[in-house]
Amino acid sequence: MSDFPTKARVVVIGGGVVGASSLYHLAKKGWTDCVLLEKNELTAGSTWHAAGNVPTFSNSWAIMNMQRYSTELYSRLGEEVDYPMNYHVSGSIRLAHSKERMQEFEHAMAMGRYQGIPMEMWTPEEAKERYPFLETHDLEGVLYDPTDGDIDPAQLTQALAKGARDMGQKIIRFCPATGVTQHDDGTWTVHTDKGDIACDYVVNAAGYYAQRVGEWFKPFGGRTVPAMVMSHQYLLTDEVPEIEEWSKANGGKKLPLLRDVDISYYLRQEKNGFNLGPYEPNCKGHWMTEDDAMPEDFSFQLWNDDLDRIEDIVTDAMERVPLMATSGVGRVINGPIPYAPDGLPLIGPMPGVRNAFEAHTFTFGIAQGGGAGKVLAEWIVDGATEWDMWAVDPRRYTDYTDQDYCNQKGLEVYGNEYAMHFPHHEWPAARDKKLSPVHDKVKALGGVMGAYNGWERANWFAKPGDDTSLDATHTWGRSGPWEQRIQEECEAVRDDCGVLDLPGFSRFVVKGEGAAEALRGLATGGLPKVGRMNLIYVSDDRGRILTEMSCIRLGEDEFVMITAATAQWHDRDILMNAMPASVSIEDVTTSRDTLIVTGPKSREILSNLTDADLTTGWLTHQSATVAGQPAYLIRVSFAGELGWEVHALNEHMPAIYDAIIGAGATPFGMYALNSLRIEKGYRAWKGDLSTDYSLLEGGLERFVKLDKPQDFPGKAAILNEKQQGVKKAFVTITVDAGDCDAPYMSCIWQNGEIVGETTSGAWGYRVGKSIALGMVKAELANPGTELEVEIYGQKCRAVVEQDQPLWDPENERLRA
Repeated sequence: MSDFPTKARVVVIGGGVVGASSLYHLAKKGWTDCVLLEKNELTAGSTWHAAGNVPTFSNSWAIMNMQRYSTELYSRLGEEVDYPMNYHVSGSIRLAHSKERMQEFEHAMAMGRYQGIPMEMWTPEEAKERYPFLETHDLEGVLYDPTDGDIDPAQLTQALAKGARDMGQKIIRFCPATGVTQHDDGTWTVHTDKGDIACDYVVNAAGYYAQRVGEWFKPFGGRTVPAMVMSHQYLLTDEVPEIEEWSKANGGKKLPLLRDVDISYYLRQEKNGFNLGPYEPNCKGHWMTEDDAMPEDFSFQLWNDDLDRIEDIVTDAMERVPLMATSGVGRVINGPIPYAPDGLPLIGPMPGVRNAFEAHTFTFGIAQGGGAGKVLAEWIVDGATEWDMWAVDPRRYTDYTDQDYCNQKGLEVYGNEYAMHFPHHEWPAARDKKLSPVHDKVKALGGVMGAYNGWERANWFAKPGDDTSLDATHTWGRSGPWEQRIQEECEAVRDDCGVLDLPGFSRFVVKGEGAAEALRGLATGGLPKVGRMNLIYVSDDRGRILTEMSCIRLGEDEFVMITAATAQWHDRDILMNAMPASVSIEDVTTSRDTLIVTGPKSREILSNLTDADLTTGWLTHQSATVAGQPAYLIRVSFAGELGWEVHALNEHMPAIYDAIIGAGATPFGMYALNSLRIEKGYRAWKGDLSTDYSLLEGGLERFVKLDKPQDFPGKAAILNEKQQGVKKAFVTITVDAGDCDAPYMSCIWQNGEIVGETTSGAWGYRVGKSIALGMVKAELANPGTELEVEIYGQKCRAVVEQDQPLWDPENERLRA
C-alpha cells in the first residue's frame, strides 16, 4: 500500500464507536497524525448490533459526566461533520416500585441537576398522561430525564470517523493488528499484516477482543485484561398501529424510553413498534470455557435466539404496557457485550506499561462513547482528565482479577444491571480472592466481611442472633443489624482498646542513591527525618490531588511508602515514573499484614506483649517483637485515638492477633473506622481526595512547601491558585439528618442554590451527630454558616464547623 502510514503519534486498535471517538477527540486536541486500525469494517464488533440507547442516568458522578458529554456531543455532531444521523431525544421514564428506588432516583436527580441535566420526579399519574399505554397502579413514582434518547450506532461511528478524517487522521480498515513491540525509549512498533507502524502511544480499544490484544503487552509490564463476554438479547416487535397514531397526533414525537428497573428491562419505541431489552438474572456468558473458545473473528455475527431466558421479563413488560402484547416478535438480536467485573469500562493508562492506554470493555458503549473519547484523549495529550475518572481507571483492578473472578462478577453484574447499590450491601460473587493470615480468626469472632481491592476485611462484627443476610442490607439508612454493633465498636475504641485487621495496605520499599531527592521532587511537601514518618501528597500539573502516601523513613535513601489498598497499581505507576534508575521499588503488599491497635488502653494492652518503647512520640516507628514475633510498630491511628499500627509478615501475624485479642482488645471493623475517621476530618482517597479538587481547595496547604527548591508537579499551578484565591473550600459540616447520612456527591444548598457537594458522610458515635465532609464555595467555608444537605431528596439543615476535628480537636488523645 503506497499510502500505508509507517509513523503515527498514536495508534488506536479497534474501530468501534469508542475507537472512532478516541481518534476524533485526539484530533480535536490538535493531534492529527494518528492512525486507527480495524481488522474488519468499522462497527464490526459490539457496536453494529448495539441498541443505541443514550441515557445520562448513573449513580457514578464520573459516568454521569461522561454520558452527559456524549448527549451534548451527539446533538451537534451531525451538523459539525456534515454527516446525517438519526438521533432521537425522546426523554425517558424510570419506574420506581419502592421507597428505596425513589430514594435512589432522588439522589441521581440531584447529581443530574448539579451537572445541568433537568431531571424531574413525576407521580404515576403524570407519567400516565405522557405515556398513555402505561400501567401505573403499583408504582411509587417515576424519574423523567428529558435528555435521554437513542441513536443509530453505525451512523454515530461513521460521523466520528468522518470528523477525524477531515482533521487529518487515518483509518485503515481490514488491517488487523498482529502484535506490538516496545523500544527502550518507550516508543512502540505496532505490527500489522500490511506493515509496521512506529508510534509514541498505543491504545487498546478492541472491544470484546481487548483481552486478546492485551496479551501482546505482557512482555512490557502488562497483565491479563479483566473482562468477560455476556450474551445480551433484545427483541424488535412488529409495527403497532396505535403507536403510529400516537406519534402522528404528537407531531412525530416518539414515546419516552421506558425503563422498569425493578424488573430489569428497557422498552422503547422503534419506528412504530417496540424494542425490548431485558437484563435477565438467569443470564449467560460466552467464550468462558475451552469448548466455547472465542473465534478468531466474530465480525458482524450474532448467536442464536434464546428466548426462554427472557420469557418472564417479556411477560412482565406486556403487563406493564399491554399494547406490546398485540404485536408479534419481528426480530431477535443476540450478540456479545464485554463486561468488566464492575460493569464499568476501562479507560486510561494501561497498568504497568509506559505509553499504552486502554479504552475498552464498554457495556454501554454508545452512551459512553463520546465521553470516553474525550477522557482518553485528555489522558494521552494532557496527562490528566478534566473530571476525576477513577471509576473507570484500569488500575482500579489488580492481581486478584483472574478469569474465574471476571466470569463470576460479569454474570452477577449483568443479572443485577439495574440493582441498587446500597451502602451496607456486599455483592457475594467471586469472594475470598485475597485473605488475611488471620481471616478465619476474624470470621470466628463474627466478622461480616467486605472486599477491598480483593482483600477481605471485616466491615462489622455480628453477635449471635444478628441478621447478616443480604436482604437486611437493602436500605439507604444507617439503621440495620450493624448499627448497634458499630456503636459498640466505636465506644470500645473511645473508652478501651480496639483492634482492626487491615490486610491489603499497599506497601512499597523505595531505596537507593537519589531516592530522597526524587521523592522531594515528587511530593508537594517535605520528607520526614530518619526514624519518623509523615503524610506526603502528590499533585498533578494542575495542582490537583493525585494521591496521598504515608512516608516512613528508614535511612537517608530508604523509605517505606504506604498507601490505600485500592491505590496499589495507581501509586506504583507514580513511584515508578518518578524514580531514577539507581532507585529500586519493591512492592511488598502481599507478604505483610497490618493491625490497627487503638484506644486509650492500647499502650496498656501492648506493654505486656512487646519490647517496643511505647513512650516514643506520635509519628515515630520502630522494629520490635510483639507476642514473641518480629514486627514493626508505627505510632499513628486513623481512628484518632492513642494507637499503633502493627505490621508483620503474614506468618507472624496469627500469634500477634491472638495475643492482642487475648489481652482484651475488642475487634472492630471498617464501618466503625469510617465513622471514627470522619469525626477527625481525615480524608479518604478517591472520595475526599481526588483530582476533582486542588490541594488548596482540599485544605491541605500545610502539606505544600512552595519555598522548597524542587519544582514538584503542580507547583506553578498551586502558586498561581494561592495568589488568585481558591473557588472551593473543604469543610466539615454537621447535618440534622434523618434516617440516612449523606452519601458521596450529595448536593449542598443555600438559599435555593447548589453551592457544593459532600465527599463522604457518616454518623459520628463519639460526638453523636451526622457528619459530612465536602466542598463548598470558598466564601461559605466560615464556621457557623448555615446550609442544607440534600439526602435522597430530603433537604436537611447543616452547619459549617470549625476547621479542626470534631473529636479531640487538639489531638490530645492521639498524642497521649
